[in-house]
Amino acid sequence: MPRPVDLFEEIVRLRAAGIPAALATIVGTRGSTPGRTSMRLLVLEDGTFLGTVGGGCLEAEVYDTALQVLADEQPRSLTFRLTEQDSPDSGLLCGGEVTIFVEPITTPALWIFGGGHVSKALCQVAALAGFRVTVVDDRPDYATAERFPEAQATLAMDYPAATAAMPIRSNSYAVVVTRGHREDGTVLASLAPRFAQGERLRFLGMIGSRTKQALLWRELTAEGVAEAFLATVRTPMGANLGGRSHEEIAVAVVAELIAVRRRGQDLADMWPEAKPRAREEGVRGQFGEQPPGEVG
Repeated sequence: MPRPVDLFEEIVRLRAAGIPAALATIVGTRGSTPGRTSMRLLVLEDGTFLGTVGGGCLEAEVYDTALQVLADEQPRSLTFRLTEQDSPDSGLLCGGEVTIFVEPITTPALWIFGGGHVSKALCQVAALAGFRVTVVDDRPDYATAERFPEAQATLAMDYPAATAAMPIRSNSYAVVVTRGHREDGTVLASLAPRFAQGERLRFLGMIGSRTKQALLWRELTAEGVAEAFLATVRTPMGANLGGRSHEEIAVAVVAELIAVRRRGQDLADMWPEAKPRAREEGVRGQFGEQPPGEVG
């Protein structure tokens, strides 16, 4: 007979694999209830679940709430009064009360395409903010654990193969910061078919100015990349803070990742408000022309 799955071991496995889940725990009971304190229900993104919080209609409502928590990563607390007056449709007339806390145990996964200077700073800041970072570069010397000690993984492989291998889940984020215009286009063109198949990243951003975007979009559209997909790419990406250094750009980008994760919205509205003076001063990186040499 196989050994029963340990809930906590499964949580560790899910977090290590970056698989979204929500955990419901009975945190308090009063009187007669179908469940006891510390009983747990673990719900995965695909709808499968482990454990129980007592069964019946109560558990069905907790399950539905867990799916909501999976979607927005906002914890919720539920209280059920198990009387005919308070819960006439529950079928549970125990006369007691149970409180259940439902929390996300999702670890957001960020894939960084490009292993240059901006990527190095971005990996550091994103890891500090709680993202599991994978760095991809088609040059072996630029995708190493030594160069990116904060990354969960580094992949030295061509970009089409990497985008094909990347898991896309509700907690998946990606930023494109390769060494040049051509490589950025390769990454986006490789992601477009997955979008067409219904696979949606939580966030997809590309470093670059408005001019770069216009040129690249024209090329990709001519190659058959759908405009609907290109409309999902945030560029310029990040908070419009006027950053110039690699580290400042990394902070701005991670700020937007956090806004998407915690508030469900990007920071695109910040960009039309950019002051003309900032442009006149020649802000570099994604906020203007790319500096010469390696920037990805």
